[in-house]
Amino acid sequence: MTNRFSRRQILSAGSLTLAGSLTGTAAGLFLGPPQLLAQGAASGDERIIKSGPLCIDVHAHLWTDQYLDLVESYGKKDTNIQRGRDAGMTEAEIDKRFATMDSAGVDLQVLSVSPQSPHFANAQHAVNAARTANDMYAGAVHRWPKRFAAFAALPLPHIDESLREMDRAIGQLGMRGVALTTDILGRSIADPAFMPLYEELNRRRSVLFIHPTGNGAYSPLIADYKIIWMIGAPIEDTVAVLHLITQGIPSRFPQMKIITAHVGGALPMLLDRLDSISTWEYPQIPEKPSVAARRMWYDTVAYGDVPALRAAVDTLGAGQLVLGSDFPYENGDLYRRAVTYIRDAGLQQDDVARILARNASALLGYE
Repeated sequence: MTNRFSRRQILSAGSLTLAGSLTGTAAGLFLGPPQLLAQGAASGDERIIKSGPLCIDVHAHLWTDQYLDLVESYGKKDTNIQRGRDAGMTEAEIDKRFATMDSAGVDLQVLSVSPQSPHFANAQHAVNAARTANDMYAGAVHRWPKRFAAFAALPLPHIDESLREMDRAIGQLGMRGVALTTDILGRSIADPAFMPLYEELNRRRSVLFIHPTGNGAYSPLIADYKIIWMIGAPIEDTVAVLHLITQGIPSRFPQMKIITAHVGGALPMLLDRLDSISTWEYPQIPEKPSVAARRMWYDTVAYGDVPALRAAVDTLGAGQLVLGSDFPYENGDLYRRAVTYIRDAGLQQDDVARILARNASALLGYE
């Protein structure tokens, strides 16, 4: 990439060029300029905070056909997985979503566009898709500020462009953090090239939400046997978290609040093994894996599996868990189960309250 600039130069330039930034790709979905969207989100936050502790679902998705058509035109080949799931922005879809949230006692969903993230080798494609995704989500948050917040999408692997879009999305559109997939076009999220992103998230004390890419960890033993989402996704989660741990990312960027999906994959079952084997397999590891793991947070998407939840509470601690649903893949009764299984798992009531409300409220700045 030519003409490298400092992070400060990039962010300053981005802040000065925001007017009129809404893209035309998703025209008709948005309700005003970025300044108005940010003001709407802020006013909604004030109303939410006054209402008391929120039950927050940090792992939920929303995709419009327009956005899926766009990323498909840029080369995505698996948008069929997101289509036809009542996860769009039509009045009927939104009404049905809110009714489901109400039936489960969920106040707020934090939206992420993963796994259809705007990660493309072509920089212009990546930028256009990222801006479209973030404007789409800013429109949703502005229209329904009591029900939605959002994580920003970034035009990776393009670092300068991603820093500019992060500044626009968090600084102007009011997003609560950034969502990345477990790898970026085959590169580890612990790749040194991505450190400027983490430096900026750390400076902002913001959230990094990590979601599986859906590539089966590049293993034909997973992809060829049609188990990409059954077991491939939690394997991706586990690998990504271990990349962060072995490279010392949680301790290097202590103010960046890292949330990983699916209770961290296999992590709750592996902590003692990791602590033991790392001493001889990777003795230069910056700190014990069990210590690094407890610097991060994990959503509770486990499809109602109480033993998995209990393992996460016992090993990682209730203070490191936040409610997640994976909406729309957990919908209807499954969505309600995503909440009730936490209440029915035999946990202490204070731990239940932390998982369902207090932890996420603190991470996302609602208290």
